[in-house]
Parts: sequence; C-alpha cells; structure tokens
Amino acid sequence: MRGGLAQESVMGAVAVLPVPSFADSVLDLIEKVDYRRPETPEEREEIFRLRYEAYRQEGAIEPNLSRSFSDRFDSLDNAHIFGVYFEGELASSIRLNISTPISPELPGLAVFPDILNPEIDAGKTIIDPTRFVVSPRIARSVPKIAYATTRIAWMACEYFQADWLLATVRVEHQAYYKRMFGHKVMSEARHYPTLKKPISLMGLEYAEAKEKVQRRYPFFRSTYFERKMLFEGPARPKAREFVLPDVPANA
Repeated sequence: MRGGLAQESVMGAVAVLPVPSFADSVLDLIEKVDYRRPETPEEREEIFRLRYEAYRQEGAIEPNLSRSFSDRFDSLDNAHIFGVYFEGELASSIRLNISTPISPELPGLAVFPDILNPEIDAGKTIIDPTRFVVSPRIARSVPKIAYATTRIAWMACEYFQADWLLATVRVEHQAYYKRMFGHKVMSEARHYPTLKKPISLMGLEYAEAKEKVQRRYPFFRSTYFERKMLFEGPARPKAREFVLPDVPANA
C-alpha cells in the first residue's frame, strides 16, 4: 500500500511539471545554434548544396549535374548569406539582400518592379530574404529550426533600420508569414527566374509591426552586440553609414 501511494505521488508530481511554451522552446533552441557567414568557397558551396537538396525535394528547380544552387544575387555587395549550424552541422540557410540608396538591387526587383521601384526611389531601406532552406533531415528532428533561421531577417530589420521586410514566397507559404509577422500580400504570384513555381510578393512595415511581433514571439529580440557581430565585417556597410533622403515615413 505504502509503495503504491509513493508511486502515485511521483506520477502526480510528473504530471504537474510545467510544459515549456512554444517561445521558450525556440529560445532554448537558439541557445544551441550557431549563426555563421560563409568565409571560404567551401563554406559557400556547402550552403549552395543544401539549397539544391531542399529545392529539389520540393520540386522547385530542375536537376543539375553540380547538385548546387546559386545565382548572381549571392555576389552582390548588399548580400548577406548565413548558415545556421545545429550540433556542428549545417541545418539551414538564408540570404538577405538589403536595398538602400547606395545599393538598391534586390532579387524581387526583377519580378515586382512596379511595386518595389517606387519604394526604392523614395529612399526606403528594404530587406529581401530569399533562399531560405532547411535540411530536410534535420527539419524532421528539429522542426523549430525554421524560427531560429527567420530570426536572422528580423535582426537585420533592427540593425539596418528597415522600412520594409519582404517575403517573396509561393502562395502556399503565405500563411506562415501572415501568422508570424503580419505580412500582407502586395502582389499576386508571378513567374520567378530559376524557379519552376510562381511566387507572390508580401511585405511588412517593420517599425509598425516590431513591438507586436516581439511581444508575441520574444525569441525575435536580440542585443546590439549580437546584431553587430552578425552584420558588421570586412567590406560590409554599417547601418550608421546609410544616408537616407528626407522623405516622409511610409504610411
């Protein structure tokens, strides 16, 4: 009898242990990942091969003999490529192109010039995250790696004082960006060079959305030191060096 009561007490204690919240579990994951910019040709190629693997699994690109996927936007002065490493292994990657008056080119500009050119001409700082991929194998065991990866784009918004955060995505991926950040659809889906499936343009006004998003998802918060370590480096413009014209804030 006494043993049975003890067992019930233990089971009862286990039953009331707090379950980590979604935000807490992502924060815990962030402590375990390493954000890195590729510094060598080999590190860049590892990312390009991960892109190929992820895009091929989705049927988004045609196969090629090199089993690697890159484009000219990877080499622009305003491009920031990141790998996210979990337990020392490349788990995901994202590329950010940051349009400013001194470096305006974006991947989405060729597809949505009628929408983006007026914002660029007005001197807006626009962040265009593309080539967001996750290792199919790691995604199965660490599904929240996607949130740890998109956090990089959010940190860039703060560091570069962005006006707009874009999402050029397939229609079936719109729900994620609407739910997480509050992106709004800016254009219907159009053909995108190098991809087999059309993409739509979504946009978020960062200053307007910042506090709401960070209250709901505190793992998107970051320190100045963390942002500085990520985005400053050789041949990289610093946020304070961007000189914007005197234009009214985007409404």
